[in-house]
Parts: sequence; C-alpha cells; structure tokens
Amino acid sequence: MNYHVLTLFPEMIMQALGTSIIGRALEKESISLEAIDIREYTTNKHKKVDDTPYGGGAGMVMQAQPIYDAYQDLERKIGFRPRVIYLTPQGKVFHQGMAQEFAKEQDLVFLCGHYEGIDERVLEEIVTDYVSIGDYVLTGGELPAMVLIDAISRLVPGVLKNEESAQFESFHDNLLEYPQYSRPEEWMGKKVPSVLLSGHHANIEAWRREKSLQRTYERRPDLLESAALSEKDKKFLDNLRNNTCK
Repeated sequence: MNYHVLTLFPEMIMQALGTSIIGRALEKESISLEAIDIREYTTNKHKKVDDTPYGGGAGMVMQAQPIYDAYQDLERKIGFRPRVIYLTPQGKVFHQGMAQEFAKEQDLVFLCGHYEGIDERVLEEIVTDYVSIGDYVLTGGELPAMVLIDAISRLVPGVLKNEESAQFESFHDNLLEYPQYSRPEEWMGKKVPSVLLSGHHANIEAWRREKSLQRTYERRPDLLESAALSEKDKKFLDNLRNNTCK
C-alpha cells in the first residue's frame, strides 16, 4: 500500500505516522508514505494557496491550481489515476467496511483541506471519495487522514505481527470486541473470569461471543442491525432484552 497525502503541513503527517506500528510498517516497507506540500505547486511568489471566496463570506478558500498541479504531478509519477479521498464533514462517515475496501487499493491519495474549504472545481476534477470521521469540524484534514491511514494499514498484510488480530477485534462481524484480560490473575480484588483459565477452547469462544454480543447491545446497539448473527446469537440477544425490560 502506498499512501500519498496532499497537505499544507507535510511535517505533521510524517512526524505523527513515523512512530509505533505504522512507523515499523514503514521501516519494513509493508506500506509507504509521502506527504506532498501543496505550497510547492503554487505560482504565487509568496507561496500563497488561498484567496477570498466569490460571493463574499468569512474566511479563505484553498485555490484549485496548486492542488490540481500537485495531483497531476503525482499521477504522472505513479502512472495511473489513483483513488483520491477528500477529508470533509460532508462525506460519508468512515467505518470498518470502508477501511477494508480501501485496503485493497495499491495507492491511495488523501486531500487535506484547510480554511473554509477547497475550490469546488478541483474537487470535481480529482476527488473519487468524500469521507468524514464524524459530525464535527476540525481545523484541517490532516488528523482525519491519519485516522484513515492507521485503520487501513492494520488490514495490510505484514503490518501487524499477529495477522489474525486485524480480523478478530472490534467490528468483526459488526460487533464490538469482547473483554480482554492479562496477568496477574487477580488485581485489586478483581479476578480473571474462570472460563478463560479453563483451557477449554470451545467454552472460551462461546463466552467471548456472548460478551461481544452483550457489549454491542449495551454500547452500540445500532451495529446489531447489520451484524452477522446466528440463531443462537439472536436467542441470546432476546434474553438480554427481556432481562433488561424486567
């Protein structure tokens, strides 16, 4: 996976993503990352990339020309028209299914806006996906871009040490993850559930499934509408609902 970030703050991208799991993945070349400075493509001698909006209004708008030229340069370099994700509150809210879809790409481009937004004309020319990380406004697209890169990278082969961990954590089957425990066996009077110490794998898996269902029901019941549920799962949830209503 090759990531390309069109941004006014390349150092913000490179410094933040150069650590921890993503940093190690970059060192191993499981993924690659470049932050492209949009200011380097402006024809303005003062490196100005924004101007006042037509029609009036507060704030400034990023101009089309430097963004388009930066994109064109990138397209020529990689040799094909890549998928371009524009980070905006107006986009579809990001979820795990989107991460799985994006992880299949060879190259992904992230366009980070600032100020009051970006000239609509360049968005129409280059953007393929409009994506939001939530119904709130940030000062720029860099943080959302990093969120997407982190989530997508976990699904790229070779990024995680345990390849199964990307599949069996929160949102697997659209359910939240079950509770996790480690040593010591007892901490502050709280003991690890006995089933996890039993060595009985079938019982452990059954317990984990029920806890995953229960946690999703209690914290994110909206996810259950599209979760992959067996008849046994549905019966367990019915019992939970009945007990809650009593």
